[in-house]
Amino acid sequence: MKKIMLVLMVGLISISFAQRLEVGMKAPEWVFQNADGKDFTMAEWDGMILQLNYVDPDETDMNEPFNDAVKKVIDVDKLISREKFKGFGIVDCAATWKPDFLIRKIAGAKAEKFNTTILFDYDAKLRGSWGLKKDSYNVIILDKDRVCRAIVRGKIDDKKQEELIQLIIQLQNEL
Repeated sequence: MKKIMLVLMVGLISISFAQRLEVGMKAPEWVFQNADGKDFTMAEWDGMILQLNYVDPDETDMNEPFNDAVKKVIDVDKLISREKFKGFGIVDCAATWKPDFLIRKIAGAKAEKFNTTILFDYDAKLRGSWGLKKDSYNVIILDKDRVCRAIVRGKIDDKKQEELIQLIIQLQNEL
C-alpha cells in the first residue's frame, strides 16, 4: 500500500511540473476572463510581444517600478510601440484572502493607470501549470510566436529591469 501511495505521489508531482514554463519553451495556451466575464486567450494579441504579469493581489506594488519604466519607454521615449507590444495582468485570486469584488476594484485601478487588460485566475491554474511563484509577482516576456524569452518569479531589480526593457525593444524590432 505504501509503495502504491508513493508511486501515485511521484506521478502527481511529475504531472504538476510537466508544463513548468522556462525560457525557450512555447507558452501553453490558456483562457481567463476579465471583470466583465469576457474570455481572453493569448490569441487576442496575435503577432505581438507580450509582457504577462501574473500577480498575487497582496503584491501588486512589487514590480510597479518596472511597469512604470516600461510605460515611460512606451509613452515618453517612444521606443516600444503599442501596436507591437502588449503588457497585461492576470491576477492570482487564489493567493489571497481578499474577496473577489475588492480584487476587481484594485485591478481596475491598475488597468486604468497602465492602459491595459486585467484577467482573473480564480483557481491558480496558470500558477500551477507554468510553475509560477505563489504569493509573488511573476513577469513573463513572450515573443510573437509565444516562446518564453524571459521569466522573473519575484522582484525585478534595476539591472534586470533594463535587461527586460532592452529585450522587449529588440523583440519588437525583429517584427
